[in-house]
Amino acid sequence: MTKDADNIFLDNIAKNRNGLAKGIYSICSANREVLEACFMQAKDDDSIILIESTSNQVNQFGGYTGMTPADFVGYVQSIRTQTGFPAAQLLLGGDHLGPNAWQSMPAKEAMSRAMDLIADYVKAGYRKIHLDTSMFCLDDTGDRSKPLSSDIVASRTISLCKVAEETCKKYFTHDPDLFYIIGTEVPVPGGARSKEEAVNATDSNDVTATIDVFKKHFREAGMSGAWNRVKALVVQPGVEFGDDQVFSYKRTSHELSKQILKYKGLIYEAHSTDYQSEDCLKALVEDHFGILKVGPWLTFSYRESLFALEAMELEILGKNHPDLSNLSTTLERIMINNPKYWEPYYHGDENEKSFKRKFSFSDRSRYYWPNSEVEDAKKKLYANLTKNRIPLSLLSQFMPEEFYHVSAGHIPVHPQDLVYSHIRRVAGIYARACGLTSQR
Repeated sequence: MTKDADNIFLDNIAKNRNGLAKGIYSICSANREVLEACFMQAKDDDSIILIESTSNQVNQFGGYTGMTPADFVGYVQSIRTQTGFPAAQLLLGGDHLGPNAWQSMPAKEAMSRAMDLIADYVKAGYRKIHLDTSMFCLDDTGDRSKPLSSDIVASRTISLCKVAEETCKKYFTHDPDLFYIIGTEVPVPGGARSKEEAVNATDSNDVTATIDVFKKHFREAGMSGAWNRVKALVVQPGVEFGDDQVFSYKRTSHELSKQILKYKGLIYEAHSTDYQSEDCLKALVEDHFGILKVGPWLTFSYRESLFALEAMELEILGKNHPDLSNLSTTLERIMINNPKYWEPYYHGDENEKSFKRKFSFSDRSRYYWPNSEVEDAKKKLYANLTKNRIPLSLLSQFMPEEFYHVSAGHIPVHPQDLVYSHIRRVAGIYARACGLTSQR
């Protein structure tokens, strides 16, 4: 009997706890070409695929993508169908589901919106639910340089979990079988906002304290069944990235790794694992960080491939050609005219901000690719490089890894295929680190 995504997900968790280097990577992106490339990678690997959307990206008001949870599910399913990926091997997750998008509101109002959010996600068919109430709301008291009280986080988590369970019972004929992710020490979505000297891993004693608090609240609420479906705890393994820095995973202590094995059925979920080396990602999986989140690295690679294509376009057509795509200058203009997605993150003088808009690891440019003018520039770029075939010598200069794949006959010299290949380079690193493929 063929196993579906749910069963394979649970099998991988069990194997990870038993010392096998098995994991799953979570794709946190709404970019169509990124998702297409990742579906292609998972199809070639014959593995499940986990795709997640965040509460500020997709919510009942549309989020920054303009999509509700039901819209996003339809969008992902359309890409799945287009790529011929098996329906049973797709798992959808909701990331940072809680008051994250409404932190500027009083807690009561923010939590009311978070409850509606959870209901919409579950009703739309999401199965993996990250319950994240770790953020301060407007009227929360206490030292904001420190985490919000674990009791408050756990209590609010229970409120959201009840909504999820009740919604699942209402809209589906079976008992709730959602998977939950919990935690209090949750990294900020999208990477660090400022330069940091170091990133400290979660203390193993804090793992014990957090799990004990959550377990107590679940049991006191009569939700032992839901507690048994909590599958991972989000902690900080000591990895992070900023504009131009990456904090790599360091195995300074095995205490954190061992601690999770004291709790039945649990593994860790690691956020902000983008830009880690393959060896670091493998080490994370071996140390029971069995769920690895990746997002900005995928869209960074997408942007990287498009800029490389534009560099080749300029070499082929000449800088004075009247029909250039002008992709990068169009993107820059649109970002400057609408700075809300990058301005809170990028600091420095004008030269520094200009550099970051193009090349920051946090990749705030990912918010601007759906813009119609940027999309038209990309289509013009593709058309120019389809009409004027890219010379192999030029491909070797600007996209050396893709040159190898073209030379080996794996892909054609077509701009769309080159972009897919460049994105799959990242997806392939994660697939190998999670033991899902042996392909290089």
